[in-house]
Amino acid sequence: MKEQHISVIIADRPYRLKVNSEKEEEQCRIAKDLINAKMQDYANSFAFRDKQDLLAMVALQFAVDVVKTEESSKFQDTLKQKLENVDKLLDDYLNQ
Repeated sequence: MKEQHISVIIADRPYRLKVNSEKEEEQCRIAKDLINAKMQDYANSFAFRDKQDLLAMVALQFAVDVVKTEESSKFQDTLKQKLENVDKLLDDYLNQ
């Protein structure tokens, strides 16, 4: 699929995006739906002056989720390395 333009609506405003594949288009549309749903959740739960307040809260929440995921990934990489070291030590011991 060659590069094409799609339009997504976030917070009642259209945004034109370039995508390079059907998969990327699908991901953009799913992300748009997640943003709009999270904005609606915040709108139902909190007082706000305008939609920019909601967008800021959604951006913060998604950024926190990214940080948590990165920290979890780093922990998993460290744990994997330690388990590989233990496995090597056990193999060395058993093969003596």
